Amino acid sequence: MTNVTTGLSEKFKLELLKGNHDFDAHQMRVALIKENSSTVDSTTTNWTTFNTASQQPTGTNYSDGSSPFNTFATGAPANIASDDVGGSNTAYPKLVSSVAIIDLQDAVFQNVTVTADGCILYNQQHPAGADTDNIIAIFDFGGTVSATAGDFTIQFPAAGSTTSILRLA
Repeated sequence: MTNVTTGLSEKFKLELLKGNHDFDAHQMRVALIKENSSTVDSTTTNWTTFNTASQQPTGTNYSDGSSPFNTFATGAPANIASDDVGGSNTAYPKLVSSVAIIDLQDAVFQNVTVTADGCILYNQQHPAGADTDNIIAIFDFGGTVSATAGDFTIQFPAAGSTTSILRLA
C-alpha cells in the first residue's frame, strides 16, 4: 500500500503568493518516493525534511539523497517546455480558457534500477531570504513502478486547461 497522496504542498501555496517561485528562471526538479515510504502528502513541505532514507529509494545510479543535489547528478530536471514567457499566449506559462497553465518537460532518471510509488516536484532555487528547495507538489503513481538498468521517465500530461500538471483556475 502506498503512503503517497497527490496534491499541492501547503508551503508552495504560501510561497507562490509571496512570489518565491519563478517557473521561467528557477530549476524545477523531481525526486522519487520509494515503495512503502513513510507518509508523503501536502504537509511534506521542504526538500530537507523529505530527503531521508525512509522516503527516497535506493538503486543503481539513483542516490539515496544524502545530499540534496547528489540525487540529480544524472539529471531529472522538470524544465518548463518553453523558455519564451515574454507575454505571448503561445509560450508557457500561459492562459487557456481563463486557466493559467504550465507545461513541463518529462523528467528522466537515466540508466537506473529503482522502484518508486510516487514523486515530488520541487524548486531547487529561490530568491534570497526565501526558504530553499520547497516541494511544489506530490504525485502518487497509483502503484509501484520500476526501471531495471534503463530510463525511469516521469511523463507529465499534455498542456491544457483541464490536463496540465499545474494549473490555476
